[in-house]
Formats: sequence, structure tokens, C-alpha cells
Amino acid sequence: MFIQTEATPNPDSLKFIPGRIVLETGTASFNKGDDCTKSPLAKKILDVPQITGVFFANDFITVTKESAADWYALKPLVLGNIMEHFVANLPILMEGAAAPIAMADSDDPLVQQIQELIDTRVRPAVAQDGGDIIFHSFDNGVVYLKMHGACSGCPSSTATLKSGIENMLKYYVPEVLEVRAIEE
Repeated sequence: MFIQTEATPNPDSLKFIPGRIVLETGTASFNKGDDCTKSPLAKKILDVPQITGVFFANDFITVTKESAADWYALKPLVLGNIMEHFVANLPILMEGAAAPIAMADSDDPLVQQIQELIDTRVRPAVAQDGGDIIFHSFDNGVVYLKMHGACSGCPSSTATLKSGIENMLKYYVPEVLEVRAIEE
């Protein structure tokens, strides 16, 4: 099995591409200290010292490390865990465990338009960088988004939100006044 790696705009995150489907639908994010019983692979990766987060998407895994840590030492350990997991043909999420990241449902046509723009124009671009941006809510002209994977804690995420996403949403949806990231 050959697993490719790609750098992301976040120097603390590295994208691992196993060349096969990781999650059929949705995404899943786990951080150090989370209950990882739903994902044995997340637990294995987070057990590596200095690894702080794991993000699963359709065809990639983004792993985040502590800022002081070095990918030179961590990358072989993470690659070994991923390879061992896929070779053993184990599931990424345990049976019945739904992917925890989901979009909000709304009957509001404005919210639906915002979600559609995020899904079709933002998320594919962000996925190329090893992350995901999920719509959280729209309130009084402010769109609230949750960032995952390489986007979470990325030095350029504020610029992406303000220069890219906010300007695009304002253009297509004049009711949007601002875009903000929410923290969990």
C-alpha cells in the first residue's frame, strides 16, 4: 500500500492520501482527549506523542501536531498506523457510528443558498488543502462557520474567511454582512 502525503497551508497539519475511500459520506474530526471509541484509527493516531488532531474526509486524512513537534519524526509513525489499519481492512468509524460533522438543516431559502455556496464553491477548495468548513448558523447577517482539519488553527484561515468566503457570500447573498469562525 502506498500512502501519499501533502503539505497543507497549516504547517502543523499534514494530509495523508491512502488512495482509497476513507469515509463514504460526511467527515469526522477527533482531538487529543476526545472519546475515540467510535474510531480505532483516530485513537491509534492520537496515541502518537505530540499529535493533537485527526480529521477524516472522503479520500484523505489530515493529522495535526503540536507546533514544537517535527514532522520528520512523526510522519513515519502516523504512516505506519494508517497503513496497518487499512491493510487489516478495519473500519474508520465503528458500525453505527455516524460521522459526527453534519450540516444544519433549514427551511429558510437564504440559509439554503448560503449552504449551497459553501458546499459547491468553498468546501471542494478547502478539501484540497486538507480541511473542511461546515456551515453552523446564520444570525443577523452573520454567517458562522466551523473549521476542521488543516483549517482549524491555520495561520491563513482568517484571511480565507474574510478575503475569500466573506466576499464571495456578500456578492451572491447581499444579506450576509460578515463571516465568523466558531470555536468548540
